[in-house]
Amino acid sequence: MKRKNLHLAIIAIVIAGATVITSCKKKTTTPDPTPTVDSDQAGSNASNTAESISSDMISIGSEGCDITSGSTLTQYRGENTSILSCAAVVRDTTLKTVTITFNGTQCIDGKVRSGSLVYNYSASTNGAKKYRHIGFSASVTANNYVVDGNAVTITNKTISNTTPQNFTPSITPMTWSITSNISIALAGGAGTVSWSCNRVKTLLNTATTYSNAGTPINWAMAKVGFTGSASGTRSNGETFTATIRTQLVKDFGGCNLGGRHPFISGELIYAPSGKSSRTIDYGDGTCNLNATVSIDGVVYQILL
Repeated sequence: MKRKNLHLAIIAIVIAGATVITSCKKKTTTPDPTPTVDSDQAGSNASNTAESISSDMISIGSEGCDITSGSTLTQYRGENTSILSCAAVVRDTTLKTVTITFNGTQCIDGKVRSGSLVYNYSASTNGAKKYRHIGFSASVTANNYVVDGNAVTITNKTISNTTPQNFTPSITPMTWSITSNISIALAGGAGTVSWSCNRVKTLLNTATTYSNAGTPINWAMAKVGFTGSASGTRSNGETFTATIRTQLVKDFGGCNLGGRHPFISGELIYAPSGKSSRTIDYGDGTCNLNATVSIDGVVYQILL
């Protein structure tokens, strides 16, 4: 009997030991792999390219539609104006168009543009003919327009002066509403980005750059801000939204980097489908080409 009990006890201990070992094996599992860090900045860069090209066309139009036929653009001219200009302006008062044609040489901002942009202001009211006139409204079309190898196609783009009648420049800034639906075939065959936006452009220093409807706005000293939202599709098919959280600002008079006028402040929230939102911070007003992209708490430096 004692031997039988001892034998059963040994069996029980072995079973128990096996159970413990099995239990330990279940607990000692292979640790999960380190989570993949989302550091994809390509979408943010594509959005920034579209944002820059879109606002650039507005800046070109704001100057080109305010000057006379045969003039050249002061912000986009060639490095040596006595030899060559990178753009020519032709105003047709019958068709009510302003055509700005680039000749493929480097403009003063360092960018190479070719093709033309046509601003048709026939839908303007109150007899408005110039960008600064209240009631001015223009649709924009592109003919083989290329910026640094990025080919731009415009499906729809409109600019309308929304400044109230009889405004006081020292109190009320001039404003324009902007709608845009464009696509950009990126340089080097990097695919195509589609871009649609609704924007409000504000001349932040209206009082010092505008005197009356008979005088062009001094765009060389202008400080402008942009608000609004956008959406689009990256070249890889990923969709996104881009919402300005704090006004994006350019200071043409206070920030001139070799002819370039980048955004110097403001924040834009870039939200790609199925991924974390990215915050693009253009800075605190300091004149430079630096910006940051924040993804899941990690900050990356980018160059505009």
